[in-house]
Amino acid sequence: MRWTLKEIPEKEKIKQLATQLSIEKSLAEILLQRGVSTFDEAKKYFRPSLEDLHNPFLMQDMDVAVNRIETAITNNENILIYGDYDVDGTTAVSLVSSYLKTYYQNIATYIPDRYEEGYGVSFQGIDFAKDNDFSLIIALDCGIKAIDKIAYATEKNIDFIICDHHKPGAEIPKAIAILNPKRADCNYPYDELCGCGVGFKLIQALASKRNETIEDLTPYLDLVATAIGADIVPMTGENRVMAYFGLQVINATPRNGFKAIMQQQKKSEFTITDVVFIIAPRINAAGRMKHGNYAVELLTEMDFDSAIEFAAAIEKNNSDRKELDKKITQEALLQIENNNETARFTSVVYDKNWHKGVIGIVASRLIETYYRPTLVFTKSGNKLAASARSVKGFDVYNALEKCSEFIEQFGGHKYAAGLTLLPENYEKFKQKFEAVVQQTILPEQLIPEITIDAEIELSEITPKFFRIIQQMAPFGPLNMKPTFKTSAVRDNGFGKQVGADKTHLKLNLIYGSDKKTYNAIGFGLGAKFDLIHNSFDIAYTLDENTWNGFTSIQLMLKDIN
Repeated sequence: MRWTLKEIPEKEKIKQLATQLSIEKSLAEILLQRGVSTFDEAKKYFRPSLEDLHNPFLMQDMDVAVNRIETAITNNENILIYGDYDVDGTTAVSLVSSYLKTYYQNIATYIPDRYEEGYGVSFQGIDFAKDNDFSLIIALDCGIKAIDKIAYATEKNIDFIICDHHKPGAEIPKAIAILNPKRADCNYPYDELCGCGVGFKLIQALASKRNETIEDLTPYLDLVATAIGADIVPMTGENRVMAYFGLQVINATPRNGFKAIMQQQKKSEFTITDVVFIIAPRINAAGRMKHGNYAVELLTEMDFDSAIEFAAAIEKNNSDRKELDKKITQEALLQIENNNETARFTSVVYDKNWHKGVIGIVASRLIETYYRPTLVFTKSGNKLAASARSVKGFDVYNALEKCSEFIEQFGGHKYAAGLTLLPENYEKFKQKFEAVVQQTILPEQLIPEITIDAEIELSEITPKFFRIIQQMAPFGPLNMKPTFKTSAVRDNGFGKQVGADKTHLKLNLIYGSDKKTYNAIGFGLGAKFDLIHNSFDIAYTLDENTWNGFTSIQLMLKDIN
């Protein structure tokens, strides 16, 4: 691991902000790094407000989209809410469909089958709409590249409203309205929304026409918070506001689907981390192992007993998914070794029998072993389909664009993408992708990085210090939980390896002349046990640990040197 200390702001600015807010200089330093430099900005940061959400009509085509939906309702048309099968897509479909159903009944939902139809808008989905007399489709978390599909729908007299957040290509579809803050001609003030976030802006616009306030829409923010966490979009601006209030909804008045999962996990309160690692994988598992419709049914179920049944079925899907991705990861690692590809700049693996639903997870797992841009391919009909994952700082979407001569279709963003290609192009693509990455990746991007927010003394860690850190939540990209560095700490002699196979470290740290000991746990750091017999440096975050009814601050070690 390489440790990188963030740039330290000007001393005078740190001192000024620390005085204004009555906080430690190290905390003022972290806030300045995050763009918070005045008392008013700090107030906005620590006390998010729904009033900070932008006017939805600032988004290009929003007025057109709202007018078309209102016309459909006036004319009693059937509206199909169409979305991708992942967390962002299924939460977006659940959000828009359940809102519209509060005042209009001719609404149905459609999630494409991951295996039969693949990602995004499909010809099959459009045929379903035509056969069932739907004249308007609202596509969520997909559609920005579906130029041929939208043209096909137009021929069948079906209008499309696209709500997407993926990067548009040079040409965009000829839909009735395209809501996407990443459009070149869109001046919306915040362009990092997830698909469900764009869906929320649509219902915010519709609600304003019906004299409803933003407070009336707060119950839907639990879905948006889940999508924000799962889709790994920046935890800044509107995303942070919606995630903040969405978490409050999950914990105070959870919808039946979330309540069922929380009961299953025997947890009464969820953080954004719980949303990412407990709720999101279960919603995703439905689309991976069975069908994304199960997730929409769970998220919109009004009867709690039925929600419990859906949650149990999805839990089974998740268990099956875990077993499968573990097995495929082992096979993929073996393939890399057997092909003598351990020293390459990329990992590109393929097996026709691998389950399409877990190849994205497998790609992420491979990065844990070989830290480099990774693609995992499987057979999908008469083509090969892959999930791509990247490493910090490297844009895999741009790298794929440079290999487009061998690709049939691709989409995604900087760190995650999906693509299809013809079997005969696999080896050519593999060679080209390796060459592109080798030419463009920086050597340091191939070494996992720990970004240090501030260097502090352990004595600075007081209950007030920790309380302020907690108030910086919800955490996520561009607003991660602060990571600290402390130099020359020592173990008090009782440090030990823990866990069934001694893979973790449990330490009691002492620092300088300080008589106090600080509890620390380092998951996966058991192999560094020999380093603790002398003084050493630590990189860590802070968390709470409750043991025998007593709660204390614990150092969560990321690395020791």
